[in-house]
Amino acid sequence: MKVFYDLSELNITSNPLVTIGTFDGVHLGHKQVIEKMVQMARKKGVECMLITFDPHPREALGLGEISLLSILEEKILLLQETELDFLLVVPFTKEFSQLTALDFIHQYLVQRLAISGVILGYDHKFGNNREGNIGLLRRELSPQGIEVVEISAQAVDSIIVSSTKIRNALSSGNPKEANRLLGYHYSFVGTVVHGAKNGRTLSYPTANLELRSCSKLIPGQGVYAVKCEIAASSYWGMMNIGIRPTLHGIKEVIEVHILDFNSDIYGSEVRVFMHDRIRNERKFNTLNELKEQLSQDEAHLRHYFLRP
Repeated sequence: MKVFYDLSELNITSNPLVTIGTFDGVHLGHKQVIEKMVQMARKKGVECMLITFDPHPREALGLGEISLLSILEEKILLLQETELDFLLVVPFTKEFSQLTALDFIHQYLVQRLAISGVILGYDHKFGNNREGNIGLLRRELSPQGIEVVEISAQAVDSIIVSSTKIRNALSSGNPKEANRLLGYHYSFVGTVVHGAKNGRTLSYPTANLELRSCSKLIPGQGVYAVKCEIAASSYWGMMNIGIRPTLHGIKEVIEVHILDFNSDIYGSEVRVFMHDRIRNERKFNTLNELKEQLSQDEAHLRHYFLRP
């Protein structure tokens, strides 16, 4: 897959088949759209392209905080696992946001890209004020012999797959459900920073993580079973997201106790893969009670990861 950040960089030898959208998380529903497009493109003997936008439209327009399932570099890596020929990342600016759906269709899809067809997921909207839809595409493109296809709502075990459902699952502390809809383990990257070092006094030292991107979704508070990737090595770990009430904390932190690991990794990047939730974060009466709970958490974690 070739990635382009400007239309002037494109070097396409055929009239491509395209799909359009933010594709946040590149979940199972997105992959069905992409697979359908790839199949159609191969049958027609043309190349296929996914058009996405960066930064996220809400972020670019200052419409409030966003919680992304995948920042751009993660999205690119996920899309590279598909059979796409091209990825076009369109810079989403305030000027671009004012482009009408009709202008986007004719200026971008018809004139600049000379597409042979477009495939959209269920109920997709685009253009200024989200006025563009599958009906508008068919009205404008079908008379020109350009194929327009809509993929119906994708489902996994009869549950419609959507980025919103996945965000809700993660925010409520249900990574197993999120992973099922994503088709892979949700992950994020953090840099190891210095903390209060309370974990050492409890015999459970932790790596305190500062997320690389403030736009990345942080799962709900609680204690989790995770897998940590540091450089080229992987380790099991238990992660706490919360304020550490037993230690009178007030600021939410992300900290991971990495099993069977004792190296100085301050300043290093750690990718954390979410597996399951162990329990809620709660306040203990004494540090000894907290230490005993951490021991139980570790035993649960080892059993969880060693089970067949």
